[in-house]
Amino acid sequence: MSLQVEKLEKNMAKLTIEVSAEEFDKAVNQAYLKNRGSINMPGFRKGKAPRVMIEKMYGAGIFFEEAANSLIPVAYSNEIADCDLDIVSQPQIDVVQIEQGKPFIFTAEVAVKPEVTLGEYKGIEVPKTTIRVTKDEIEKEVDKERENNARTITVEDRPVEDGDITSIDFEGFVDGEAFEGGKGENFSLTIGSHSFIDTFEEQLIGKNIGEEVEVNVTFPEEYHVKELAGKPALFKVIVHEIKVKELPEADDDFAKDVSEFDTMKEYRADIKAKIREQKEKDAQTAKEDTVMEKIIENATMEIPDLMVEGQTQQMVDNFERRIQQQGLSLEQYFQFTGLTQEGLSEQMRPQALKTIQTSLVLEAIAEAEDIQVSDERMEEEIANMAKMYQMEADKLKEVMGDYEKEQIKKDLALQEAITLVTEAAKEV
Repeated sequence: MSLQVEKLEKNMAKLTIEVSAEEFDKAVNQAYLKNRGSINMPGFRKGKAPRVMIEKMYGAGIFFEEAANSLIPVAYSNEIADCDLDIVSQPQIDVVQIEQGKPFIFTAEVAVKPEVTLGEYKGIEVPKTTIRVTKDEIEKEVDKERENNARTITVEDRPVEDGDITSIDFEGFVDGEAFEGGKGENFSLTIGSHSFIDTFEEQLIGKNIGEEVEVNVTFPEEYHVKELAGKPALFKVIVHEIKVKELPEADDDFAKDVSEFDTMKEYRADIKAKIREQKEKDAQTAKEDTVMEKIIENATMEIPDLMVEGQTQQMVDNFERRIQQQGLSLEQYFQFTGLTQEGLSEQMRPQALKTIQTSLVLEAIAEAEDIQVSDERMEEEIANMAKMYQMEADKLKEVMGDYEKEQIKKDLALQEAITLVTEAAKEV
């Protein structure tokens, strides 16, 4: 195998990787051995046809694609292991030459870690903050707890009102035809939650239990199902049940039920302390964000698009995992919100870019300040992680590889870098 590296603009590089004709033929033969059992050839028992006969009937390239797919990951990994490039993206592969008896050649276009030129990063000016907790904020938290401890009661003597929890059957029609995914039975819908498109929920207000309702809505222009995007729809809906939440009184008995305190006065004082603590944390985070924004503005770096695309996709994948934990698929999320895959990626792209810029700048600061993470700090972090995973620290260290340990050390260095620049900031 051989590798040629071509530096491109905007921190991109093109790797041209050549695999010998012998290695390519070996991969083709392996593809033949794997697939010959599924190929029928006149005059031969299934799986017994010679490779040359199969290639003669179906073309010399019948096994090329599978051979290439098996060669590319191995060849790419082997070559970049000895390459001095700091690659920060998945490769974009393009096959250049794939012919029998000749070397197999492909290119891999990759993003390379950008160099950062730091500007001013100490003494950044930030606005001074004042922490205060209002009575309204305290009562809002009390009301939240009342909401959490509310009991649900069934209502039978009135029509649907805003805020009610309804149980409904529905079926949707576009141009008189029922559409896939537009039907549900005994579906729990809170009126005013805006879970459904357009004015669906508002049109149920004033309707009685057992009443069949025709709800007219229009799908958003950017709806993820193209066949429905922008189209008017009719939903036939039946309300089966109406429920409301009954909130407990905010008295001393309530305080005893939901806290360790005997009186509402003590309970409110505790809420006030917790709000203040959270506000102090939020203020610190806001200060860090402001400092980092200004440091990024003062720095110079050129971020390759492929690097941003990779970070964006990672954020989309993380988002999908989070909503799956809530029992919702990404497809269902798109149905409820009217958003698309492209729209979600576009929403996350600015944050992806900021994440990359922040990481690169902090790495540069850590290097400029020669920030070193001590063994004691590493041990402390591993102990904290072990506690979170309910493991012994020694057991966790055993299952950790060198890469994981280096990542922890890197993350701790970045944390120290952001602490350094935040503490050096000037409040004005």
